Amino acid sequence: MLDWDDLRFFLSLARHGSLSAAAKDLHVALSTVGRRLASLEAALGVRLLNRTPSGYQVTLAGQEVLEQSVRLEAVALLLERSVSGRDTTLAGLVRVTCAETVAAHILAPALAALHAGHPDIMLELIPNPRELSLAMREADISVRLRQPEQHDLVVRRIGTLGFGLYASEAYLACHGQVDFADGLLAHHCVTQHEDVQGAAQTAWLGELMRHARISVQTTSHEAAVVAAVHGAGLACLACFRADQEPGLRRLAPPSAAPSAGIWLVVHRDSRRTPRVRVVLSLITESVRAMRSRLDPMMGEPA
Repeated sequence: MLDWDDLRFFLSLARHGSLSAAAKDLHVALSTVGRRLASLEAALGVRLLNRTPSGYQVTLAGQEVLEQSVRLEAVALLLERSVSGRDTTLAGLVRVTCAETVAAHILAPALAALHAGHPDIMLELIPNPRELSLAMREADISVRLRQPEQHDLVVRRIGTLGFGLYASEAYLACHGQVDFADGLLAHHCVTQHEDVQGAAQTAWLGELMRHARISVQTTSHEAAVVAAVHGAGLACLACFRADQEPGLRRLAPPSAAPSAGIWLVVHRDSRRTPRVRVVLSLITESVRAMRSRLDPMMGEPA
């Protein structure tokens, strides 16, 4: 009989294409992934993956095994969610995924307090710009800055994240004050397209600073903050994070930067699990307690 664990390793390697990525996904050593693949291929008597310069590629025989394995995985996950939903104890692992800045500056301080009231609940905080799949049990809870549309998810807006335009005092001293009236804004610009900042903020910055030169482009909000602090140029940043930096000044552009909703997301089959409910409540309360910091524009006149 085939070992389901061997199929799990094959699935991860087929999806990620490299031993290192699969090992990271499964939290094992590289050698373990290779050994499990060899075990499965020996049991089936066929080669499932070919190693190429661009990574592991699924063979014809491997494609059939991959399709069947995906079906088996879906059944196993359904069973796991069904059973875990009946778990009545406030103990066990809860995995929370979000953007890097949200993890470090919003969730980590809040989740650290969880241990005092619920010492048997263990939190795994996963800062990841990619939206991990709750249906595939890559995480239990997600805090997102855009509303997901999958039908099997329970989604609730718990707050708003305000954005502003920032530059360092040193940068302004060197390059001059920003004159929004001239419509040219031939300054430098720090841009990002993922992590905390989304398409709306990127489009707003691009329209505002059409003639600016891009000095830094990054997918990390933290990197954008640090670049702006060190004088790389103007950047559209989350106010709660940028306002913590004494070297940054929030500017007053002619139009306000778009805000982003903070969405709390959980799979419908997991939302009633007691330990998950405890963490959902904690995140909600913590975000709402930070409301004025997360969206300082709320109290400002238009």
